[in-house]
Amino acid sequence: MVGGGQGAFIGAVHRIAARLDDRYELVAGALSSDPERARASGAELFLAPDRCYADFRAMAAAEAARPDGIDVVAIVTPNHLHFPMAGAFLEAGIHVICDKPLVHTVEEAEALVALVRRSGLVFVLTHNYSGYPMIRQARAMVAAGALGALRVIQVEYAQDWLATAVEQSGQKQAAWRTDPARSGVAGSIGDIGTHAFHLAEFVSGLRCTALAADLQSFVPGRRLDDNAHILMRYESGVRGTLWASQICTGTTNGLRLRLFGEAGGLDWHQEQPNELRFTPLGEPSRIIQRAGPESLPAATGISRLPAGHPEGYLEGFAQIYRDAADRIVARLEGRPAPAEAPLPTVEDGLRGVRFMHGAVESSRRNAAWVDLPADGS
Repeated sequence: MVGGGQGAFIGAVHRIAARLDDRYELVAGALSSDPERARASGAELFLAPDRCYADFRAMAAAEAARPDGIDVVAIVTPNHLHFPMAGAFLEAGIHVICDKPLVHTVEEAEALVALVRRSGLVFVLTHNYSGYPMIRQARAMVAAGALGALRVIQVEYAQDWLATAVEQSGQKQAAWRTDPARSGVAGSIGDIGTHAFHLAEFVSGLRCTALAADLQSFVPGRRLDDNAHILMRYESGVRGTLWASQICTGTTNGLRLRLFGEAGGLDWHQEQPNELRFTPLGEPSRIIQRAGPESLPAATGISRLPAGHPEGYLEGFAQIYRDAADRIVARLEGRPAPAEAPLPTVEDGLRGVRFMHGAVESSRRNAAWVDLPADGS
């Protein structure tokens, strides 16, 4: 692991998720750029002292040279470090699992796509919500035609933790997420908007081809957006909206996805992740329960607990790690990968970066329409 040392939130989440299915062992880390904190963080996690690094480049080189070196690295740092870190480990022949958004710029994202393709290594982006069973259920239902031809996609992600200038109080997570040098051009649209963008494409199977964005920074002095309203045009004439906000008092992690087609609609809330509302045209709405009688193999196959025992955030992360392990082990053993799980890839990361930059450009041009390439090239 790179990043995720003492005081970090997401590093612990990744470690729990990686261990949930007993597919990984944490054996090395560059957990902080501060040598003392790196050593202390490694000691807390029972890492061998000679495998606690203060520099990610030294870690990549040393681990690549060891006969028992790491198979894969998890990168859980602020955004501005993703590109050099991912590049160093890919160049060393090590598979990569990376937090989102992928990188800062479109040019960096394109370069990383080229490097992954050239290396032949596995690269997985942790859009963890795509690992939820009911999201896999929704994806399977859309693909099977349960909604008929899609018409409208509505996705939103609302939070309230940045409703005030908490970054000025020394709050670590807020400080880097509102800093253009570390977060990039995007605030809320990079932090949570990219999740919403990926989820809409993941479930619908459609690519957004153009957007018109209106971004705001409501908190005085904040340098990046904390609220965004975006009109979306998808393939096949489908229309939609995306709302991402971190200043909405009374919301916590209000990720919601709704899809409407000629024959029905689906509605999913992240805060009630084990339920999916399905409304066939002309019929009453019904709730599909995770692991329940209407749960499809795409969902039941990744459910860890019986119906009624809630699964959620950690299990969604764990599913990304489990699917990644299947793919990485196949590569390590020189055999064909199992049936491809719908994992978020480096190409999905490129689309997320193009989404962020497209939204910023559109907003600067008074919500002018901006085209997005439909592929990941």
